[in-house]
Amino acid sequence: MNPLESQLAYPFGDTIPTPGALHEIVPGLRWARMPLPFALDHINLWLLEDEHEGQQGWSLIDCGAATDATRAAWEQVLAEGLAGEPLVRVFATHCHPDHVGLSGWLCERFTAPFWTTTGEFAFARMMAAALPGVDGPSAIPHFERHGLTDPAMLEQMRSRRNYYPSLVPAVPASYTRLQDGQQLRIGGHSWRVITGFGHSPEHASLYCDALKVLVSGDMVLPRISTNVSVFAVEPEGNPLQLYLDSLGKFADLPEDTLVLPAHGKPFRGLHTRIAQLRAHHEARLAEVVAACEEPKSAVDIVPIMFRRQLDAHQLSFALGEALAHLHKLWRDGVLLRNNNIDGVIRFQCNKNKM
Repeated sequence: MNPLESQLAYPFGDTIPTPGALHEIVPGLRWARMPLPFALDHINLWLLEDEHEGQQGWSLIDCGAATDATRAAWEQVLAEGLAGEPLVRVFATHCHPDHVGLSGWLCERFTAPFWTTTGEFAFARMMAAALPGVDGPSAIPHFERHGLTDPAMLEQMRSRRNYYPSLVPAVPASYTRLQDGQQLRIGGHSWRVITGFGHSPEHASLYCDALKVLVSGDMVLPRISTNVSVFAVEPEGNPLQLYLDSLGKFADLPEDTLVLPAHGKPFRGLHTRIAQLRAHHEARLAEVVAACEEPKSAVDIVPIMFRRQLDAHQLSFALGEALAHLHKLWRDGVLLRNNNIDGVIRFQCNKNKM
């Protein structure tokens, strides 16, 4: 366990549900873990015993990606873990493939309504349809403007044209809107919606005061920092500022809140973890400022922030994250931005701010 993790408490120790199995968190709330075909090899899903519109069953928070392994694990959960009881609602914290990939399959199978925020629903529908601007090829000129010239890497990124639709073959055609501060009745308890920004368009976490449980989605993770990226569809965005501001929305939750994250293990120590995340980004921002004594592109910043070999999938996130840090410093006036004659955008320290 690394030093940061040792500052958190893991009430279930090393317990991790195997794919297709369930682990009880509290009565009426169960934990499933599904495989992912990435370096980040799992996602946690949460099932709450519920009754909706007169039907008894389970409400699901997040779905897993549309892979054969996840579908097989779901068949086992439905047949054994839920003893044939239906899903009565399907919630999605946000639009990323590991969270909404099987939303269409599950909602259609159980005629279950789909609940998410408007921002996440809209982006999921756009990306599943591979609309221009949010499709894979749209990222190429975006990354080229920020210094990516490696032909082999650019070709690998072009080949990811159907990346999102392959993992999210269908998003439900309609949804029920979640909004910030909304109180929902799920499984006999009231749950409050807490929206967050920066990682995705309008991420929804859910907090139950009676249970002191927070389903944090990707907003607060115990081991890794949430990816915060500038994407081609919003090239002038400042997502890191949005993310840091969003962390403040958890300030009123009790320190002993049990956090149920999308990745990693359930933990206690919410405010400690948020302080760690803030410190992490402050350290990365300081590294970027130090590097920008001379003009630097986002590609130049990547090896400073990510000191390991990256494949095309990882590099796309790393470039987006490097740009998010550059944009915050630029928006804060710490860096200046310029377009050199080669068409690459570079950033340099603002001497008036030093």
